Amino acid sequence: MTGAVVGDDLPGHTVLGCNNIIGHHAVVGIKCQDMKYKPGEECFLDVGDDNEIREHTSIHRSSKSSDRTVIGNGNLIMGSSHIAHDCKVGNNNIFANNTLLAGHVVVGDHTHTAGAIAVHQFCHIGSFSFIGGGSVVSQDVPKYMMVSGERAELRGLNLEGLRRHRFTAAEIRSLRAAYRKIFMPANENVRGFEERLAEVEQHEELANDPSVCSMVQSIRDSFEEKRRGICKFRQWSGC
Repeated sequence: MTGAVVGDDLPGHTVLGCNNIIGHHAVVGIKCQDMKYKPGEECFLDVGDDNEIREHTSIHRSSKSSDRTVIGNGNLIMGSSHIAHDCKVGNNNIFANNTLLAGHVVVGDHTHTAGAIAVHQFCHIGSFSFIGGGSVVSQDVPKYMMVSGERAELRGLNLEGLRRHRFTAAEIRSLRAAYRKIFMPANENVRGFEERLAEVEQHEELANDPSVCSMVQSIRDSFEEKRRGICKFRQWSGC
């Protein structure tokens, strides 16, 4: 569209797939805003197919030659959003206006953000999750979950999103049961967080549900070295 800029006179490249729409005055594939970027170093952006990138959005190339910014397929990125250097965005996500992703953020598939949200660098946003409007996300959002708040906190499962993506009633029941065991124990002083995760993993029925296993793994991955942990649950104290 009018005023859009795609690519820049920099070493490296910007690659766009098929059927992408670049909105008015959007800038896609320009130099990153990372002070660690060294002039003359190669930097990269790869964009897949069927993305709609609306007006005044900015998507930057990677900050170093060994990495790249990646946008998958079928994403709707609404006006004035920003995707910084080295982000990895999956498929079929919806980013509402003024969604801001700092450097090295990883986003799964089928996520949905409301307007005016900011995600801290190196955070991971799990697939099928939802981020409420005006939220500041400073830790990971596990798969299937909903967060909101000035410092985003877990607010439960993204039930509407799960239904829209045709998760079965049985899958949703299992996910709700697992969520309650992990984040809403009857007596928080009886067992620690790790024990609650282990209980779900060893549960006769829940342990055989692929969606539950995927959710638990998403939580565990967030506590690996150099990861940021998960957004806090609003009823936790001292966790």
